[in-house]
Amino acid sequence: MASSHSLTHLLLVLCFLCFLCVHPSAAAGNDTAPAECEAASQGKCHDKAASLRLKLIAIATILAASFLGVCLPLFSRSVPALRPDRDFFLVVKAFASGVILATGYMHVLPDSFENLTSPCLPEDPWAKFPFTAFIAMLSAVFTLMVDSLMLSFYRRNKKAAGGAVADHESPDHGVAPASLGNCGHVHGGMPQLDAESKAGKEATLLRNRIIAQVLEMGIIVHSVVIGLSMGASNNVCTIRPLVAALCFHQFFEGMGLGGCILQAEYGAKMKSILAFFFATTTPFGIALGIGLSNVYRDNSPTALIVVGVLNASSAGLLNYMALVDLLAADFMGPKLQSSVRLQLWAFLAVLLGAGGMSLMAKWA
Repeated sequence: MASSHSLTHLLLVLCFLCFLCVHPSAAAGNDTAPAECEAASQGKCHDKAASLRLKLIAIATILAASFLGVCLPLFSRSVPALRPDRDFFLVVKAFASGVILATGYMHVLPDSFENLTSPCLPEDPWAKFPFTAFIAMLSAVFTLMVDSLMLSFYRRNKKAAGGAVADHESPDHGVAPASLGNCGHVHGGMPQLDAESKAGKEATLLRNRIIAQVLEMGIIVHSVVIGLSMGASNNVCTIRPLVAALCFHQFFEGMGLGGCILQAEYGAKMKSILAFFFATTTPFGIALGIGLSNVYRDNSPTALIVVGVLNASSAGLLNYMALVDLLAADFMGPKLQSSVRLQLWAFLAVLLGAGGMSLMAKWA
């Protein structure tokens, strides 16, 4: 699994470098916006000193909520009800998946529509084509492609490795091809069954690891964007309700991600890395926004386009992950399919999670 670890590290580093390079350039003052766009950024809620205090409070509270949410499932061994094999874990995961689904549909996607249809952008081409929906669609297809190719690549490598072992062992030990891949332990007809069982477990584990990595990438993109926007804003009326909404959002989204990380069965080091990046991205975005607040203009054409495209990409990824890799995988799985009662509880949890997160759209 070393390649999976390296890929995760590379994607995370590239994501942060992308933001560090793109946003400062997007913040530069060489963009021209209509006069009404400049006037709209000022008003009675504009208070730089008060907004800075709120943003510093937001960094601490969001960081705490994020760490608590993502770490809670990881310490499930001390809380028996939260173990992956328990019914309650599936219900909690369904609730968190509903939060992630609503994040994509009710928060990220509308933000992208607002950015890419802003009157501060030229009418041609931005008002003449639904770029947000188009980019979100491409993002979902791209996520499917990455999901599929990573799984295929791993399986081909495993087959190649199994073939190499067979070529090496057959001449020397006279082992039949059907009995290979079991570390040389032969007990009648059991080796092939053991191998198939082991291969199935490895495929499931790989699938869970891919889900955890791809989901984390989508969350990171959205978290840095919303943190940057909040950090660069001096609108107290916007920031105050946003702090509470983001704490709720980060806690339950963290629980969903933490459940995926737990099922991926990573070691302590990898779990810590994934939890750290999730918990710190929104506070990092806020801090970056505070640092760029003197030069960053969220209504400049370049900033609107960059943030809008990233939000649309994140929305497509989150919606795909929530529906396909989280909800569909669990609801079509053997545990929920074997119990209608458990399915109904899980459906209720999804609706509560999605409903609660949708309600947050009123303030955030």
